[in-house]
Amino acid sequence: MTTTKTALITGANKGLGREISRQLGKLGHTVWLGCRDEGRGRQAEEELRAEGIDAHFVQLDITDQQSVSAAMKHVEARTAQLDVLVNNVGIGSGLAMQPSNEDITEIQAMFDTNVFGTIRVTQAFLPLIRKAPAARVVMMSSGLGSLALTGDMKSPTWGLAAMGYSASKAALNMFTVKLAKELLAEGIKVNAACPGSVATDMGGPTAPRTVGQGAAIAVRLATLDWMGPTGGFYHDGDGPGIAPYGW
Repeated sequence: MTTTKTALITGANKGLGREISRQLGKLGHTVWLGCRDEGRGRQAEEELRAEGIDAHFVQLDITDQQSVSAAMKHVEARTAQLDVLVNNVGIGSGLAMQPSNEDITEIQAMFDTNVFGTIRVTQAFLPLIRKAPAARVVMMSSGLGSLALTGDMKSPTWGLAAMGYSASKAALNMFTVKLAKELLAEGIKVNAACPGSVATDMGGPTAPRTVGQGAAIAVRLATLDWMGPTGGFYHDGDGPGIAPYGW
């Protein structure tokens, strides 16, 4: 009987998703790389395998129910359980636009991915997650989704607009809490992670944090022991642990 844990990370072909996959793989997890683009997914699989990581590509477009269902069947046929789900995929646009001018179509696209896509994947894989003895679900959120920080004039995010993106992450945070309450008695922990401002395609090359630093909080939440928290919103602060973020 194997004790290897299995993880699925969405948006795993680059940036935070790829780094989360790498870090979990280095900890001994078998990692499923959920990627929309097959070419990039296969390349990420090959590169991680070259590092000695048991990585497997699975095609996954979280905005497409058929794609999500097919990915679930593919993974289910090859593993007995899913110990970790990291909902990493997210998009952002209109980050410099004021709410009075932000494009409704772009806001809808962000909710389709950041909220509805995440819910779709989580619901689809929940039967496999429930087969694990102590599964962990991590939602990649953002400090921009914090109502407390948004309303604080002393907050570093006070001067930012990004209403649509922020609202989508606030909705994701609510899903986190509601799901954590539902799964509490089953020993499944569900938490939201803020990676900070990371030098990815979304964060830009001048962002202060590396992908390694940004991925760390997701990995910590994905590997919590039985005493770890659930239903919370966390970042890694200035140390090796986790610190709560204001909702």
